[in-house]
Amino acid sequence: MPADDDRDLVQKFQKGDETAFNALVRKYQEPVYQTARRLLGSHEEAQDLSQETFIKAYRGLKDFRREATFSTWIYRITVNLGLNALRHRKLRQYFSFGNPGLTIASRDPAPDQQLEHHELMNTIEQAIERLPAKQKIVFTLRYFQNLPHAEIAGILNRDVGTIKANYHQAIRKLQKAVKS
Repeated sequence: MPADDDRDLVQKFQKGDETAFNALVRKYQEPVYQTARRLLGSHEEAQDLSQETFIKAYRGLKDFRREATFSTWIYRITVNLGLNALRHRKLRQYFSFGNPGLTIASRDPAPDQQLEHHELMNTIEQAIERLPAKQKIVFTLRYFQNLPHAEIAGILNRDVGTIKANYHQAIRKLQKAVKS
């Protein structure tokens, strides 16, 4: 569905057509979830954040002025809520008495290639988790959601050059982590 269709759906919703919002949810449910999943690293947290994103969008869509596209707006909500969740997570870890370390569930033995692939994927996922928040967000939106730098700049309210620099810094850090 192109951005024009999004604009039509937003207008319909603003005029009282609730089914228009359902269409927007169906269109953006998976990309919002995937963005949240990559930011937070947890299926459960990503589901909660996705739900919170759409609740916030529902409440704010009546006043949406269409200065940006709907997709930029929904990703901005997702990213802002994700940053808040990451900040809360850091606070909880800082003040917790337990070990906040990452535990990886054991797996059944697999053939060598499958084991190497899983090790590589774990290395990459852990490297993504260690990226600074801004680099992680930019990398997630660019690499996994395939958004253009200009749209990411709009979502994060930053210059395109800054977004490109963050993305390339993230790539360099991930390449270095994989080579280690």
